Amino acid sequence: MKNNKLWNRFAALALCCILLFSAIPLPQAFAAPDDTDTVSDSYDTDDTNSTEDSGTTEGSDTATQADNSNVIAAASGAPTLNAEAALLISPDSGMVLYEKNADERRYPASTTKIMTALLTLENVTDLNETVTAEAVDFENVSADSSTANIKEGEQVTVIDLLYALMLPSANEAAYMLARHVGGTWENFVDMMNQRATELGCTGTHFSNPCGLHEDDHYSTARDLYKIAYAAMQDETFTNIVDTVQHKMAKTNMHEERKIYTTNMLIFSSYAPYAYPYCKGIKTGHTSQAGNCFVGYAEYGDAKLYSVVMGCDDQSSEYPEVAASFTDTSALCKWGFEKFTSKTLVKQGDTIKQINVRLSTDTDKLVLTAKSDLVSLVPADLDMELLTKDPVITAPESVDAPIKAGDVIGSVTYSYDGMDYGTVELVALSDVAMSPVLYYADKLSNFFQSTVFKVILIVLAVFVVLYILFNLTFGGIRRRKQRKNLRSRYENSNYQRRRRR
Repeated sequence: MKNNKLWNRFAALALCCILLFSAIPLPQAFAAPDDTDTVSDSYDTDDTNSTEDSGTTEGSDTATQADNSNVIAAASGAPTLNAEAALLISPDSGMVLYEKNADERRYPASTTKIMTALLTLENVTDLNETVTAEAVDFENVSADSSTANIKEGEQVTVIDLLYALMLPSANEAAYMLARHVGGTWENFVDMMNQRATELGCTGTHFSNPCGLHEDDHYSTARDLYKIAYAAMQDETFTNIVDTVQHKMAKTNMHEERKIYTTNMLIFSSYAPYAYPYCKGIKTGHTSQAGNCFVGYAEYGDAKLYSVVMGCDDQSSEYPEVAASFTDTSALCKWGFEKFTSKTLVKQGDTIKQINVRLSTDTDKLVLTAKSDLVSLVPADLDMELLTKDPVITAPESVDAPIKAGDVIGSVTYSYDGMDYGTVELVALSDVAMSPVLYYADKLSNFFQSTVFKVILIVLAVFVVLYILFNLTFGGIRRRKQRKNLRSRYENSNYQRRRRR
């Protein structure tokens, strides 16, 4: 009977423990992953794709398609081009104004040399050092291809080789620079492909440094823009591609000689096909590639990059020049006519106020534009609509200390699904941290942390178990003590203590 009672008490204790643990909510740190997060991520991805799709058909009221259904234009009246692939883009905002087969792989011809020049400028410190032409530099140069008449054994400076590369499109200059920078031209081609990947090119593969035809040498209009944009950040490059003629210095095998650009848009300002706002960049032609041209134009504060590929040898308007030139000028003229350069925000403009924690100096921080934001916008767009409700990406509050100029967020100006530019937001002033508030915050965060909650739960469990243990086993011990006392009194040999 007594054994049954003891067993029942143990069973009651176990049941209490089970009920106790089942009633305690597990901390989030130990909870199973929430399936909702996965669903949310999937939804966000789909939403992003939807946004991108809507961007490619931007402005259904204004978007105009040319004769081909694969042409997308961000304003009405877009020109009908001869080019098989084309792109017109505003570099300040990254806004695509016009595209046609912009991601289609095509042969780039001598527009390849933009990458050759970029890598040379990135890897050669002294542009006045000389390179001696070797037999290997001419092995892959066909007799009828463009050259600067450099001879084997001739010593030419790097800067003159760059001019020869970009103006008359000299193929031997490409191989000389490739060997000088990469050790061998093959190593240099590996560098070209690696740099293309770094620039975000997804449809480009180079097989040589000059662009002479090879089946596995290709690029896209969008990739050529990325390469050209990177190259145009170098002042030496921008000066070279905007040069009509250049005097190459006297060498050990040549007297001083002039070389001329193949860019007919700047070759003669009197020509009817000339485009005065063109500032470069590079022509290209092979029978397989057709005529290609990567262009850059400035009109006031507005800037445009253009790429045309696969154009005919003759323009319908000016048969004396290739259609690549008239396509480029038509694109840029349309772009500057239909879009206007506007300053959306100026450096130092106040954009937003956010809260500041851990400081006794202030509880507010003013965020200002880090720089001017100039963008091409449709000429008929109401600027109030564009600047009324910009998308501000910034935290609700920040912790001190903060230094003036710290980047806190960004602001993006968009309208009708089209982004017109983003500028970083920076702190207007310094904000010092209060040590007292800092340590108080640390202590508060500890008390609210998962670790502290786990400790409290563990302590609570131990206290409850201790109480249950004492209630269960303490009662057994006390009954045993009483039983022992009764047996002592009932023992006939026990002598009661006399009272005094």
